[in-house]
Amino acid sequence: MQNYLDPFVNGFNGTLRWTFKSIIFEVPWYNNYFWGLVLISLLVWIAEILFPWRKNQSIFRKDFWLDGFYMFFNFFIFAIIISGVYKVLEVVFGDLGITAKSLAILDMSAWPVWTQLLVFFVLLDFVQWLTHIALHKFPVLWRFHQVHHSVKEMGFAAHLRYHWMENIFYKPLKTIGVMLLGGFEPEQAYIVHFAAIAIGHVNHANIKITWGPLKYVFNNPVMHLYHHSYTLPKGSFGVNFGISLSLWDYLFKTNYIPEDSGAIKLGYPGDETMPKGFFKQLLYGFSKKSKG
Repeated sequence: MQNYLDPFVNGFNGTLRWTFKSIIFEVPWYNNYFWGLVLISLLVWIAEILFPWRKNQSIFRKDFWLDGFYMFFNFFIFAIIISGVYKVLEVVFGDLGITAKSLAILDMSAWPVWTQLLVFFVLLDFVQWLTHIALHKFPVLWRFHQVHHSVKEMGFAAHLRYHWMENIFYKPLKTIGVMLLGGFEPEQAYIVHFAAIAIGHVNHANIKITWGPLKYVFNNPVMHLYHHSYTLPKGSFGVNFGISLSLWDYLFKTNYIPEDSGAIKLGYPGDETMPKGFFKQLLYGFSKKSKG
């Protein structure tokens, strides 16, 4: 038991200390995910204020503060809580003989840094794209993902408004993705982290950007708005599943952008049953009442 208790405590305390050091600027800027998130959020929010797509939408849109709290809860508070569990899982997998090297299908250690980062970014995005499809396709997962899709007005902070169970789904699969690369995570992985946060914030923001010809590669606010559309194409369980990249949707024919006015109803049929408060939403998805 002690073999599991110590990693749990160390993981919890380590993440707590790291977060606190980040807040008081004792962590290098390139690894300071706390203030990095704050800065990116402010920049995208300012862009929303200066160049609003839906001009009748308030600066402090519906659920602005709720979504803002979700950002910090999912990225920091819940990360601290769950970090000990992940450390225990590392020990369990190690005891079973499952290591980064045992799953590796690619060794990038001798590659140029920019190539490592590119492959790292693309592989993790593809894993997240597949996971995102699963969240829509399987009812047991969709019940949790409904929290994210209950957003009725889009803005940057909606990016990180999601049920804590999604951390449970995404994190192990992303970890496996890294292990397929020999467990190799580039020292400059912070570049991928901040790029993903910025792209995700922009995709949910109240600004109209399509990236021109690059729309076939990078996700954008117009494309992602239709992912949140109340009305979907007949027979579809979802469209535009891309996280940072749109190319997976174009390759696998899950893209859908019928127009670009931005004046569409958001949500999903039955979203009126979604609790309005954060703490009630924490428990949403576990009861039969949440089968929207």
